[in-house]
Amino acid sequence: MPSALSAARVLGLTLVLLSTAPVAAADDDTWTVVPSGDGRPYFYAEGAPGTVLQDTVSVRNPGSTPLTVRLRGADADNTADGGFTVRRRATDTGAWIGFARRTAEGRRVPVSAVSVRVPAHTRADVPFTVSVPAGAAPGDHPGAIVASGGGRSAAVRVQLRVGGPTLSALTVEHVTVGGGRISYELVNRGTTVLTPRLAVRADGVFGRVLDRTPRTLPLELLPGRRVTLTEPWPHAPALDLVDVRLTVTAAGGARDEADASVRFVSWGAVAEGAGGPAALGALVCGVVRHRVRRRRRRTADGGTGEEPCREVELTGAVS
Repeated sequence: MPSALSAARVLGLTLVLLSTAPVAAADDDTWTVVPSGDGRPYFYAEGAPGTVLQDTVSVRNPGSTPLTVRLRGADADNTADGGFTVRRRATDTGAWIGFARRTAEGRRVPVSAVSVRVPAHTRADVPFTVSVPAGAAPGDHPGAIVASGGGRSAAVRVQLRVGGPTLSALTVEHVTVGGGRISYELVNRGTTVLTPRLAVRADGVFGRVLDRTPRTLPLELLPGRRVTLTEPWPHAPALDLVDVRLTVTAAGGARDEADASVRFVSWGAVAEGAGGPAALGALVCGVVRHRVRRRRRRTADGGTGEEPCREVELTGAVS
């Protein structure tokens, strides 16, 4: 976005005839809303509290009939699974976005929404302002400009950062294992938009059964939002006691870990497989050793030590 301007700056609408170069037939009547200018994928703005910023959004109508589009500001949000959406009621950046409307006296004043008529094969350039309140909290304030018309809606993101100290923090919570997947929740506890990286490790009685190096998750987690995600694990053990650990990191030093323990018991595999009772006996011994190791780790970390259990031998038939 250009530098801060006065709130009284006159806003105007410009209509530009689109090029008559041929386009794909599937796109002939599909209007779009984009930042004006050099092909930016979204708007980025940065300013101190009390700043008024200005930019221009373009509505392109390549169709053969005129189009009326309503533009409004909105607060960006995450869907439950981490996708991008907008909130119905704007209280943050969406409420700070203003478009131009001419008054009865001929003056142009910013309003929260405006309707624009775009002739066929034409682009409408609509200026708007973002008026950052004097008391706005530092950090990222994601928003969007939503355009509705012709039976559909589309949005272009507005990534606003208010100057001042920022905090990058996130937590990973409610880890569960089942159904061939690991489910968990991510919460952005800071004031910046985060792109998390996830590492997964699982240790069973007889050694490591899963080790996935850190990878970037395909989402942007907005400040204050909580999302529920899953990690596929289709080849989990049939017979084991496993500790699963998720480690999540993000730019700015954000980091958190969460654990979950799960027992995999396939009694059919134990009864029908070769050496079933022996395998179950080995598992029981391993479980005892596993718990002893966990107690020792807790003691080393400052927990209360407990007397180790004796190893036992399992005999008899398995039904």
